[in-house]
Amino acid sequence: MLRRSFVKKSALLSSSLFVGNEVFAGLYADQIIKVAMIGCGDRGKGVLSVIKSMPTKYKTVAYCDVLDFRLKEAEKHVPADARPIKDYRKTLDDKTIDAVFIATPLSEHFKIAKDAVLAGKHVYLEKTMTYNISEALALKKLVSQHSGQIFQVGYQYRYSPLYFKVKDMIQSGYLGKVSQIDCRWDRNGNWRRHVPSPELERKINWRMYKEYSGGLAAELLSHQIDFINWAFETQPNEIMGSGGIDIFNDGRETYDNIQAILRYNDKGMIGNFGATCGNAHDGYLFKIKGTKGSVSLLTNTGIFYPEASTKKELGIVDGVTGATKIVVNTDGGIPILDQPTKDGTNYALEEFYKSITKKILPVSNINTGTQAAICVAMCNEAIYSGTKQVWKEEYSV
Repeated sequence: MLRRSFVKKSALLSSSLFVGNEVFAGLYADQIIKVAMIGCGDRGKGVLSVIKSMPTKYKTVAYCDVLDFRLKEAEKHVPADARPIKDYRKTLDDKTIDAVFIATPLSEHFKIAKDAVLAGKHVYLEKTMTYNISEALALKKLVSQHSGQIFQVGYQYRYSPLYFKVKDMIQSGYLGKVSQIDCRWDRNGNWRRHVPSPELERKINWRMYKEYSGGLAAELLSHQIDFINWAFETQPNEIMGSGGIDIFNDGRETYDNIQAILRYNDKGMIGNFGATCGNAHDGYLFKIKGTKGSVSLLTNTGIFYPEASTKKELGIVDGVTGATKIVVNTDGGIPILDQPTKDGTNYALEEFYKSITKKILPVSNINTGTQAAICVAMCNEAIYSGTKQVWKEEYSV
């Protein structure tokens, strides 16, 4: 791959690419943020491990979970002097704690985030922001009244160099007129966690139950839904969907097989978002298709596929002889970045630190989090009710 030639011809590394995203500049205040983790399941422990890798920026002083064995599992991800706590309100009462990370079941997000904001804490809330639309709008109103506190939602794609570059490609017209988006996040398995005791079933496998969970749309597809909102500066006008418990008839309530179609009228664009627990071949799939070319994304790498006319414009193929001027992959694709990016959580936590120390609005904030939460809730309503959902004026943020 002759990267220098491609970079010159594509202008993908425009000077404006990372404006407003100083996460890569490394110019921060000399300050260590004292934090508490609320929720020590798989995601909570994953974030704690990233926090631990950033000792000049963060120090975990407390970690909280209602399950004793989760607290025990989290011990290796926190300093020896960090305090295990079972009642999250004790972390909010602690005046030495500057910020809280919230990685609990979705049904608990609103209550805990509300209490944290009222307690004067900076908040990093995992996606999806809230369980339903009314909670999203109420939380947005509350956060807007506490402008001195940072509120960030855990959509890591908004900080990834790869996804930031794809947004730049879209906004600059590099892909041409985009009409189709294809997204999947598939797996072949029942999505269950081990339960040491039957009475803990709903606490551990909360994703399976509607009382606590937004299912596959909230846990997986919301990342891609949020990215489209951000990259195209839009939101869906209409959502249709379908789904069912088609693979694992094991007492679960949330569907294991879903498909949603999102129509973006202002862009003349259709988004197809699906997930199944019954086949892992595609795994993570994210394709954005335009008249000049398309991109195919994984979480940390991406390929650009130019249309035939675009190849001539870029000088990839000589218009007369057909001789290749830029070496491409065997399937005709050109890597968007020279190397894979880090896990997006690293970039997101860098941004959270920058936002707190510099007192600036994070890219994934209360407004964008509200927008994404509404989209996910509309998807679920369309999927479970079978009726088309329409964006309402009061949702606009």
